[in-house]
Amino acid sequence: MRIGLAVILVGLLVPTARAQHITTPPPATPYGGPIDLATAKRLMAAAEAEATRNRWTMAIVILDSTGHPVMMEKIDDTQYGSITAAEDKAHSALDFKRPTKAFEDLVAQGGVGLRTLSLRGASALEGGLPIIRDGRIIGAVGVSGGSSAQDGQVAKAAADAK
Repeated sequence: MRIGLAVILVGLLVPTARAQHITTPPPATPYGGPIDLATAKRLMAAAEAEATRNRWTMAIVILDSTGHPVMMEKIDDTQYGSITAAEDKAHSALDFKRPTKAFEDLVAQGGVGLRTLSLRGASALEGGLPIIRDGRIIGAVGVSGGSSAQDGQVAKAAADAK
């Protein structure tokens, strides 16, 4: 009886511990000055190149550290809904100082992870990344139009080009 109760308790505690680990915010990264146009153009070119190389139609949005758009591009034949989805992902990454994949993963876990859906402005879809330079967030990129993994791949190409 005691062994059975112990197994049940461990089963209940392990998912909770895992969820707490994942939901712990990353180290505080301060906001920096806004991304400059030359850097935004370099990031946009890298994102567009990745999408084009894979023949993906996507919308790409780059925000500065104040949350204002610096650049937006919609590859031909991209669905219109991807424009606002990309902007939402960029805002989410900027406002919460983390990749939107973190929210997607929490929701996918179910249970307490579903609480993430109540966070105003948190996009639970991969494809949004903060842009960090010299330890400060200078902006964010949001990508939409493909699968979550494809959007994330294109966003990463942009963020890596900083």
